[in-house]
Amino acid sequence: MTRGILKSVSDLKQIETVDSPGRGVAITLIWTGILGWIASFSLVLERIHVAADPDATLSCDINPFISCKSVMLTAQSQLFGFPNPIIGLAAFFAPILVGFAVLAGARFAAWFWRTFAVGVAMGFVFVVWLFTQSTFVIHVLCPYCMVAWAAMVPMFWRVFLWAAAEGIFEVPVRTVGFFVRWADSAWVFTLVTEVLAALAIILSFWTLWPILFK
Repeated sequence: MTRGILKSVSDLKQIETVDSPGRGVAITLIWTGILGWIASFSLVLERIHVAADPDATLSCDINPFISCKSVMLTAQSQLFGFPNPIIGLAAFFAPILVGFAVLAGARFAAWFWRTFAVGVAMGFVFVVWLFTQSTFVIHVLCPYCMVAWAAMVPMFWRVFLWAAAEGIFEVPVRTVGFFVRWADSAWVFTLVTEVLAALAIILSFWTLWPILFK
């Protein structure tokens, strides 16, 4: 009887767990997480610097339209009532831990990967919003912010394509083959996204670029 119960529990655990992503996904999570965390940490330090001396010139203040300080003083930089970089300090630490856990051979339940994928997707949406606000509304670029944005893009595409290909979340049946074929080519989607972002910046600041070279 006890053996039967143990077998049932074992079978249940096997059903609830899924194969961990490959080494490539894990490494992507680690390096993008580290890059995003360093950018967030730098922004927190600069924010403390501004709090201590409102007239301070920050290391990332290059000119009137490339400046961390100008962005920090806007309402968008504190969407939830506190500096956005604090979110980055916590959020970018998670993929680093998950990446190292996968390399160590850890396996997680399907609900964990589903939650993780949703979290990464929410982070990507937040970054897209920050990008549009900075580029088209505030009209000032924050160098450290852009590093964090750049880190979020490959992380999102790598996790999203893998999760869709592995059935972590449901996608239309006719699209399954597409995700399976492209799961290991997240760099293509990353490149396209980054190029589109760069073009948007170039066009939005078209009349201001001469200032950079004066």
